[in-house]
Amino acid sequence: MASKNKVKFGLSNCYIAPYTVGEQGAITYGTPIAIPGAVNLSLSPVGDSNDFYADNIIYFNSTANQGYEGDLEIAMIPDSIRTEILGETVDANGALIEDANAIPKGFAFGFQINGDAKNRRFWYYNCSLSRPANNGATTESTITPQTDTLSMKAMPRLTDNKVRAMMELSDTNTSAYNSFFESVYEASISV
Repeated sequence: MASKNKVKFGLSNCYIAPYTVGEQGAITYGTPIAIPGAVNLSLSPVGDSNDFYADNIIYFNSTANQGYEGDLEIAMIPDSIRTEILGETVDANGALIEDANAIPKGFAFGFQINGDAKNRRFWYYNCSLSRPANNGATTESTITPQTDTLSMKAMPRLTDNKVRAMMELSDTNTSAYNSFFESVYEASISV
């Protein structure tokens, strides 16, 4: 019997893969962009639960899965995320310019959470970012690194309502697991 995780810890291998939507609505993902310096990830489910009462009990319950929302805390936002996702531009002097009319791009978000027995790898298929805050702090007797936080939504994909994929290494998926972050993982078709 394969060992199962008792605990989870650690966050690593964060990636963003911008996507484009074709004329017929097909989604094409670009090459994943690494996001170094992952500190913390917190994604909470979005969607309401509705109870229908009959015979003095909850007779039927429905739940709407609208994905997740939350924050990704990282050491520092890479310029590639600012330009590829948030729509900032770089001028001739290397300055990043934020334009109020820029339209952020959608993307898939991948990451890994470690476990005591097996690591889990994830791709969320349809994500968006909000503009990050700009924070800093004075240096005192010790240097304390400041982090950046990206507020994120991970919604169902419009083409098929898929929200995410999660994979642990097994005896039968070594190749898929090892290449999980080379491109956005899509479900294999079972026979």
